[in-house]
Amino acid sequence: MDYMTLKEASEKWGVSPRRINYYCTAGRIPGAVKMATIWLLPKNAEKPIDGRTKQGKVQRDGKNSLR
Repeated sequence: MDYMTLKEASEKWGVSPRRINYYCTAGRIPGAVKMATIWLLPKNAEKPIDGRTKQGKVQRDGKNSLR
């Protein structure tokens, strides 16, 4: 299986390496393995949905605006 590092994934997904580290620690990236101090992610891994945003969530009034 081919793997990529946190830095490569951060460039691919447009987020910081630290954010991806959180995803790996929380088990949100299937197939991610930790070798010593380095996380390795499968090349075909999908970016998890960021739970901090309202992305994909529709509010009661049907708008996606922040209040």
